[in-house]
Amino acid sequence: MLGEKTLQIGVNNLNHTMSKITSQTVTLNTPIQAIFEFLSNLNNYNQLLPADNISDFTSSEDACSFKVQNAYQIGLEKHQVNAPNSIVLNSSANSPIKFQLTIHIAESNAQTSTYLDCDAELNPILKMMVEKPLKNLFDYMANKLVEVKG
Repeated sequence: MLGEKTLQIGVNNLNHTMSKITSQTVTLNTPIQAIFEFLSNLNNYNQLLPADNISDFTSSEDACSFKVQNAYQIGLEKHQVNAPNSIVLNSSANSPIKFQLTIHIAESNAQTSTYLDCDAELNPILKMMVEKPLKNLFDYMANKLVEVKG
């Protein structure tokens, strides 16, 4: 019993720190306004997520939620829009991880580039477990954007 209590206290005392996870930058031959409008509507995010790892996708223009690999329900809510250069999404209250996802959009030489930047509250153990899968997810979403809106 004493060992269980000690373990519980130890886990509860792990400090959460902000971890930054950034996707690769992708370039599209699509005008910035078209990319911004597509990404501003969260109904479109089902086109950017890996269908084999996502289920129970529901959405509106300002929010979406989905289950990751039949495990965790993740919710995103539109927090701030800076047309046409960034969209900030916050995790919803029911998400197991608190994070802010910023989509950066820029135009140069008639091309649009974009990348995702996530600031997540993670304890050291959780960071080891989720950092690589989240990086892979954000890279997948960026590449899927090229495929869908290229």
